[in-house]
Amino acid sequence: MMMNKILVLGLMILIGCKPTSTDYQEKATDPAHLHQSMKKLTDVIVHDIFSPPVASRIYAYPNIAAYEIMQHADENFLPLEGQLRDLNNVPKPEEGKEYCYPLAATHAFLIVGKALIFSEPMIQEFHDEKLKGFEALNMPSSVYNRSIAYGEAVSKHILAWADKDNYKQSRTFSKYSFQDDPATWQPTPPAYMDGIEPHWREIRPMVLDSSQQFTPPPPTPYDMNKNSKFYEELMEVYTVLEGEEKEDKIAIAQFWDCNPYVSHSVGHVMFATKKITPGGHWMGITNIACKKANADMVQTSEAYARVSIALMDAFISCWDEKYRSNLVRPETVINQNLDPDWKPALQTPPFPEYTSGHSVISTAAAYALTDIFGDNFAYVDTVEVEYGLPAREYKSFIEASQEAAVSRLYGGIHYRPAIDVGVAQGKEVGQFLLANLKTKKK
Repeated sequence: MMMNKILVLGLMILIGCKPTSTDYQEKATDPAHLHQSMKKLTDVIVHDIFSPPVASRIYAYPNIAAYEIMQHADENFLPLEGQLRDLNNVPKPEEGKEYCYPLAATHAFLIVGKALIFSEPMIQEFHDEKLKGFEALNMPSSVYNRSIAYGEAVSKHILAWADKDNYKQSRTFSKYSFQDDPATWQPTPPAYMDGIEPHWREIRPMVLDSSQQFTPPPPTPYDMNKNSKFYEELMEVYTVLEGEEKEDKIAIAQFWDCNPYVSHSVGHVMFATKKITPGGHWMGITNIACKKANADMVQTSEAYARVSIALMDAFISCWDEKYRSNLVRPETVINQNLDPDWKPALQTPPFPEYTSGHSVISTAAAYALTDIFGDNFAYVDTVEVEYGLPAREYKSFIEASQEAAVSRLYGGIHYRPAIDVGVAQGKEVGQFLLANLKTKKK
């Protein structure tokens, strides 16, 4: 009788103990975990229609959480704590204990990402499938549970830090106030939306000292005298698509449109087309670069973190100027003074004109990517293919950022100075981050 009890107990133990694998760490260390998680986050950002500045914030915090975990897997990498504003005392792994850092990093990325979007079930379903994939690697339960706990500890810390960046408080701030001045921004057709994020300058930067650190020179003064500099800039927008290069310019404008909410009116019916944000496009480029360079998971997390940090600080810097200069868009001026039927090739975004957001954030992101992968890094940009646009080839990230910048002129939504000065502003942001954010030891 006693022997039977022992046999039953032994059988129960064998059934309850899942077999472990000896190569689970190697199998777990696949950058696809981060690439797939990033794609899911982008899809939800598109679905939930977050504005470009808000999307940059949603990208930054999950990637910082993932990197702060993954950097422990390679002694050549440095933590971000102490380098990003107010980020300190990030939880550390226990010495002498084994962790699966890819599991912890992916877990933390998805916890933080889910907390920042609206459609939580979309992230949660993906998250559950991801964890099942890690469970299938048959790592020891102690390693699995310890890694899960570590991912949760880091994500909790990052979310507490994010809560103090003034974003939640800014949700209650006043809307943009329209001014009775032809030089100032007014809502544009077809939706005539309110100005987006007029208080984004008050969000805590990641590395910049403040939103005003790289304040550009003011825009050309509004002046409808036909001999004025402003009128010359206006006419360039009005005539930019005249000539033999029209189709090429329109193709460039459409490729870099990245408008998350394009309104359409058909009779009495209005609907919207959802698209990727400008920051989402550059995160997609980061994905392409990592895969081409065969970046491992630590390197991939570094690239995503640095580019997302550059994007967030660039948006804060740009939006500070937008609502200071508060310049009217070309569409408004042309319709009121030159041609009431004129429409730009792209739908005008709902915020002031100067400086160009694409110019600032694309340049900053390009500097981050160039520092990681090198200059003359040729690649094929397929990010917009799923939105019905053909891929485009670039010889470098800087070349791509320059095309992204000028696309706003071709699209009819920016004057030339917003583009040129925006590139200079983005360069200042990008270079400052290169000098003040270190992720590798010398």
